[in-house]
Amino acid sequence: MLNISENKIKDLKPFEHSESLKMTIASEQKKNRVRILFFSCGVVFLMLFLPWTQYIRSNGYVTMLQPEHRAQTIHSVIAGRIDKWYVNEGAFVNKGDTIVSITEVKDEFFDSLLLPRTQLQVDAKNLSALSYKEKVKALDSQIEALKRNNILRKEQARNKLEMAELQVQSDSIRFEQAKVNYEIGIKQLGRAEKLYEEGLRSLTDLETRRLKFQEVQASVIGVENSLLSSKNSLVSARLELDAIDNDFKDKLAKAESDRYTAQSSQYDAEGSASKLENQYSNYEARTGFRHILAPQDGYIAAAIQVGLGETIKEGDQIVNIVPSNGELAVEMYISPVDLPLMVVGKKVRFIFDGWPAIVFSGWPKLSNGTFGGVIVAIDQFAGSGNQYRVLVAEDPEEEAWPEVLRVGSGADGIALLNDVPVWYEIWRQLNGFPADYYTRNQKEQLEEAKK
Repeated sequence: MLNISENKIKDLKPFEHSESLKMTIASEQKKNRVRILFFSCGVVFLMLFLPWTQYIRSNGYVTMLQPEHRAQTIHSVIAGRIDKWYVNEGAFVNKGDTIVSITEVKDEFFDSLLLPRTQLQVDAKNLSALSYKEKVKALDSQIEALKRNNILRKEQARNKLEMAELQVQSDSIRFEQAKVNYEIGIKQLGRAEKLYEEGLRSLTDLETRRLKFQEVQASVIGVENSLLSSKNSLVSARLELDAIDNDFKDKLAKAESDRYTAQSSQYDAEGSASKLENQYSNYEARTGFRHILAPQDGYIAAAIQVGLGETIKEGDQIVNIVPSNGELAVEMYISPVDLPLMVVGKKVRFIFDGWPAIVFSGWPKLSNGTFGGVIVAIDQFAGSGNQYRVLVAEDPEEEAWPEVLRVGSGADGIALLNDVPVWYEIWRQLNGFPADYYTRNQKEQLEEAKK
């Protein structure tokens, strides 16, 4: 009603029987409603300018930060048959404790004295290699002796050859002298016969001269024979010198052949000994694999192979163990559109299964029952479901995570991003825009750069 005229309709005619006219009259209750409406709109308008923390929400589960502290499965290195269990499921074991023992199922490992007998084979092969080594040394000494003997024999043969050459020269000179004496004896015999014919010499002188000529003639023959014998000795000396080299080469070749044969046998024995030593080491290591030991301190989670006498193969799973020490972390998965917002060192809030919490995602300071974390690793490739894995560790600046928190517990992660006004967040959500990719400092620097 504008109330322009001072004449009131209700004063001219009563409204007792006019319900429609009664409704046109403004009552105090309706005025209060209008006031409340305007007040609520004002409050909502002011709330649009309140700060709002953008966030990314994702589910995950509790795990261990270090890979070596995560739950693992213990496998059997060798094939065998379960002989005895030493622990029960849920039991705590220290590193090196025996969990289960197995016995051999392969016939080549049945011998209870396998290691001592293999060691005897190793020792025998080592002694055989040592014997061949000593034989090689003896043959080396023999070869050196042959070389020294060959030098001495060749020197002796050269001396003998030189003596033979000198003997030939001497016999040649004697032969030449004998030939001169022969010629002289012929001339003397001729003169003696002529003198005898002339009667100047007696027959006795002639016969004496003939005897002397016979002696000279015999001397020539003897000296010539000696010369031929000396020449024959010279040839023999040369042959002997050549034979020494040939005999030395033959003996040296045989000795070197024996040495190479001994060396080959030595290397073969050493190779066999090394192979046996390797086999002994394998047997010794295999003996240790007959007892399945705990790799670290932890709790036995579940026995995969059960019972006694059950046969297992190499690499079969035996039991699961959960390490008792290590730093907890949370694996959470985010979509590719949110990946650029994740940075190592960014804060994350968690709601763990079993711990009640009152959460205001946009106002994290008002939340209660949440725990802080810090991003320590982000996968570089998408996993199953085309999502990226983010590993979050406990925030040392926040309240410590619950001590009774166990690996595998569910965790609802809230990654806190930038602080923006509420109206901006509503506008972003209505338009389907992603969260801000810049921090406030980066925005201010960008605006200053534009100016």
